[in-house]
Amino acid sequence: MKNQAAFREPPEDTPVAIPPNSLNYWQLLRFSWIRWQCYTAETRCYGLKRTFDITVSGMLLLLLSPLFFLVAVLIRLDSPGDTFFYQNRVGKGGKIFRMWKFRSMYLDAEKRKAELMAKNEMAGGVIFKIKHDPRITPMGRFIRKYSIDELPQLLNVFLGEMSLVGPRPPVPSEVAVYTAYQRQRLAVTPGITCIWQVSGRSELPFVQQVEMDLLYINTQSFWLDMLLLLKTIPAVMGAKGAY
Repeated sequence: MKNQAAFREPPEDTPVAIPPNSLNYWQLLRFSWIRWQCYTAETRCYGLKRTFDITVSGMLLLLLSPLFFLVAVLIRLDSPGDTFFYQNRVGKGGKIFRMWKFRSMYLDAEKRKAELMAKNEMAGGVIFKIKHDPRITPMGRFIRKYSIDELPQLLNVFLGEMSLVGPRPPVPSEVAVYTAYQRQRLAVTPGITCIWQVSGRSELPFVQQVEMDLLYINTQSFWLDMLLLLKTIPAVMGAKGAY
C-alpha cells in the first residue's frame, strides 16, 4: 500500500512544477513552426535548384553536342588515348561518384604525379597544381584554359551527382587529409562553378577556397546561383587562373 501511495496521481488542482529551462507549450509550438518553415523553404529551394539543373544541363548537352564531337576528334588526333577521362570524386556527404572530363593529359599522367609532387604550387599541400604541368597535352592545355574539359560534367549535373553551382568536388586523397572544418565543404552537392572559380580560380590558396565554399553554403540561394553563373562566363573567357 505504501508503494501504491507513492505513485498516486496528484489532485487536479495541484500545480505541476515546470523546470525553469524547459519550453512551455506555446514556445514549443512556435519552435516547431519555425523548424517547419525552414524545412519547407529548404525543400522549395532544392526543388527549384534541381529543376533548373536538369533543364539547363539537358539543353546544353543537346546544343553543345557538335562541339563535343569536334573536341573529341581533336583530342584523338592530338595524342593516343580515350577522348573522355573519369575520376572518382567525393560528393555530398562523402559519397563517391565518377566525374567526367575531356582528357587533357597523357595516358601516364597519374603515374608521373608522384614525381612532380615536390613541385606543387598550391599553398597548403592539399590540392596538387603546377602551372607548367608536363603531363598536359597541347590540346589539353587549350581546353583547360577555357574550361572546355569540364563540359562533360553536365552529364553529372543531369544525373544529380553534381549541380551547376557548388563547391568543386575533391578527390578522395584530398578529403583524407581534410580537417573537420574543411570537411564542411561536403555538406552540399558539388558543382561545376563556385565563388572561387569566378574569383581567381587556381591562383587562390586552398584555405581561401574553403572559406569561399563555406560562405556559399551559408548564404546559398537561387539568385546567388544565377549571379555566379553569369560571372562564370567572363571568368572563363578571360582564362584568369586557369591551368
